Amino acid sequence: MITQEQIKQIATYLQDAEYEKREVVKVTASIKPDLTFDEAYLVQEEIVRMKLAEGKKIVGPKMGLTSYAKMKQMGVDEPIYGYVFDYMLIDNGGQVKLSDVIHPKVEAEIAFVMGEDVEGPGVTGAQVLAATEYVLPALEVIDSRYENFNFTFPDVVADNASTSRVVFGTALKKPDQFDLELVGTTITINGEIKELGAGASVLGHPANSVAMLANMLARKGEKVKKGDIILTGGITGAVMLSKGDVVSGKFDGLGEVTFTVVE
Repeated sequence: MITQEQIKQIATYLQDAEYEKREVVKVTASIKPDLTFDEAYLVQEEIVRMKLAEGKKIVGPKMGLTSYAKMKQMGVDEPIYGYVFDYMLIDNGGQVKLSDVIHPKVEAEIAFVMGEDVEGPGVTGAQVLAATEYVLPALEVIDSRYENFNFTFPDVVADNASTSRVVFGTALKKPDQFDLELVGTTITINGEIKELGAGASVLGHPANSVAMLANMLARKGEKVKKGDIILTGGITGAVMLSKGDVVSGKFDGLGEVTFTVVE
């Protein structure tokens, strides 16, 4: 059983790594080798508390590991989640600074803006769509704090699901305007297509990702909240970023999201 002292120790260890932009050895090889998923979420909750105490604000949750094939490969039966904070937001067309991150990768996602609370258990994708005010395109820059991307999934959960930077598109669309599972997406870097996919790669439909999030949160008496902007998970694979990269995510019917990588 993890102690409150260990929770605070691990949370500080990971938050210091993020703020100081340095790699650290994974928690399961340094502080707690037997870290479980439940304990990892306790660490994540402590990190969230620490950030809120610093005056940072939650934009909304984000989902990760939202591919059925990937879950099967990794031997888990549900995705993971973390939280996006206001300081992580980059304007569409803006700049991601390498000096602010460690080893960033970008992936394309569809974000949901919730018009109503959604509370589990038993939430379905159809219920999520009915409660969604808008959808919009996004590029998420993930940035694990662990050396050489060497980690277990409890390590990732504890590290706030590798959340780092997010660029949202500016066009808000009603979800009933689209078959979101059919929305095709490409990531282009310096004019060359690096990754492509469709909305169905996210649990068959991105709304299923939000439904699963609501059902996971219900276990601890929490819910998806009105006003949350939720990243539903990567439609594409993640691409490593380098100085000078001009990055574009194009989403059929939803528009384009861009940023430039600078030193």
